[in-house]
Amino acid sequence: MSARDFTVLFSVVLIVAMLVIPFPPWMLSIFIIINISLALIVLLTTMNMQEALQFSIFPSLLLLLTLFRLGLNISTTRSILANGDAGKVVETFGSFVVGGNVLVGLVVFTILIIIQFVVITKGSERVSEVAARFTLDAMPGKQMSIDADLNAGMITEHDAKERREKVAREADFYGAMDGASKFVKGDAIAGIIIVLINIIFGIIIGMLQEGMSIQEAASHFTLLTVGDGIVSQIPALLISTATGIVVTRAASEGNLGQDITNQLFAFPKLLYITAATIALLGLFTPIGILLTGPFAAILAIGGYMLSREPKEPEMAADEIDEAEAEVLKSPESVVHLLHIDPIEFEFGYGLIPLADSAQGGDLLDRIVMIRRQLALELGLVIPVVRIRDNIALQPNEYRLKIKGNEAAKGELLLDHYLAMSPSSEEDLITGIDTIEPSFGLPAKWIAESEKDSAEMLGYTVVDPASVVSTHITEMVKQHAHELLGRQETKQLIDHLKESYPVLVEEVTPNPLSVGDVQKVLAKLLKEHVSIRNLVTIFETLADYGKMTSDSDLLTEYTRQALARQITSQYTDENESMKVVTFSGRVEKAIADGVQQTEQGRYLSIAPAASDNIIQSVAREIEQLSLQQETPILLCSPPVRMYIKQLLERYFPDLPVLSYNELEANVEVQSIGVVDIP
Repeated sequence: MSARDFTVLFSVVLIVAMLVIPFPPWMLSIFIIINISLALIVLLTTMNMQEALQFSIFPSLLLLLTLFRLGLNISTTRSILANGDAGKVVETFGSFVVGGNVLVGLVVFTILIIIQFVVITKGSERVSEVAARFTLDAMPGKQMSIDADLNAGMITEHDAKERREKVAREADFYGAMDGASKFVKGDAIAGIIIVLINIIFGIIIGMLQEGMSIQEAASHFTLLTVGDGIVSQIPALLISTATGIVVTRAASEGNLGQDITNQLFAFPKLLYITAATIALLGLFTPIGILLTGPFAAILAIGGYMLSREPKEPEMAADEIDEAEAEVLKSPESVVHLLHIDPIEFEFGYGLIPLADSAQGGDLLDRIVMIRRQLALELGLVIPVVRIRDNIALQPNEYRLKIKGNEAAKGELLLDHYLAMSPSSEEDLITGIDTIEPSFGLPAKWIAESEKDSAEMLGYTVVDPASVVSTHITEMVKQHAHELLGRQETKQLIDHLKESYPVLVEEVTPNPLSVGDVQKVLAKLLKEHVSIRNLVTIFETLADYGKMTSDSDLLTEYTRQALARQITSQYTDENESMKVVTFSGRVEKAIADGVQQTEQGRYLSIAPAASDNIIQSVAREIEQLSLQQETPILLCSPPVRMYIKQLLERYFPDLPVLSYNELEANVEVQSIGVVDIP
């Protein structure tokens, strides 16, 4: 712990000690000076902050200062009643400040209490309550605004995280201020009670124990009590004022002093009017021009000087154009053009209502849900989707780009619905023939009036926003491995390290680099295996990373470790799986074709043999499609990755599993065999 930590802890212990231990008067005077100094520091700090969160510790500090002031009141009360003395500071405030007049002191103390309790404290309490309520009510809207800016590409993930944290801190701060303002109110009430107790019991103690007359006791103890009350209420008034400044302070670019001078004197000509009014007040009233004249002259001179201050000249439109042209000619101006957005969604002007919330579009909200859905399904944080209109596209056309390259495109009719028939029978509804963009199914664009009848006939009817959302989701899934680079992998590793630091340290940077880990994760994503279970993946990499750095082999070991996940991905509700297996001849031909080089292993097989394997797989897939079965290939572990490499160019989405990737309780039924002559 640092010296500052010990200082704060010692101060809290000292406050507790003040409640129970008598302190000598000279020490109480020191504490009173400290109390006044702290109150001034807090007040000046609140005046120089630009927004409330710059002084986020204020609610807790307010509680400690209030407790310190109450502990000081108890100590001075004990000293006044026990010794008839509370130190030089209290005596000075009782005699010098109010001239030794008890009635004047009581009046001054009463006025301070009224100002603090009725004016400042009551207003601060109300503002704190309203600010807390409004801040909590505005949280959902602020969060949605952050998500919208993030999806539109206006801010980064880091900026969005900082803004969300700021919104949460604001809610916590104003909620705490709502409760902390009650401390100030209670402190004012306690001050009144303590003064009454000091006066009443001081007179009683002076008469019964000190042998004073009632006049002497009242004069002596009342004077000390009033001095104690004033010396405690002045810091309390400063803290109350600081509380009011904090809860009424709006965020700005300057502190309170700058804002007051800049905004109060923003119109210098108004100072002339004020000066004339003050001068007339001295001429036509008994106040006299000798008193009002100097102030009117100061106001007039101030208005003249402010009006002559040079202001920043505004650039004309042609000057701005010339400045922009100069910037565009500079060699640095092209650097920003090198940036490529990971995901871009462009659309024609006819589809603007999809993204415009003012016209009822919810595409931005759907993008947020897509990113959340894919984070759960794939374990990958999808980059921000840059959404923009493009006049080069047809009005109803859209296009999705992955790292600057077109990945998909389609066309929407906003005033229609997409209807897909459950069978290949003759169409029972009329519409515009089209192809469903996500899965390539035949469909029709139908008018809104045909929607109910189409649903009654068993058609699947989807609105345009859902069509494009599904298309984006499927394309991002298909290209997820391209979106996972080393930087994204480092972010996943850092997140895992927060909970499993030992596991991460055993894998990276030795024996595997971030690039090695990225290759394994990308290969899993390419075959639609979720990487959300990073703990199991890193446990496997820790076990086998010391034996090999071959990303293909590490991927196979990782797939086997994720057997339960892969099994549940492809089995039905009865925990059964229908697969197509490979004959012994096919597996032997592939195993014999594996070549070992310094760069790793690769498959080298005769073109005729590979063509026979591919044609045999195509026949089996065709048979399964006629039976409306999902094709799944099953082979032995040593050849799985080579079979996948051979087939992925022709059947990119065809799952290829090995026996080691299936749980023992799964019922596997072979409904086809891939064989070669």
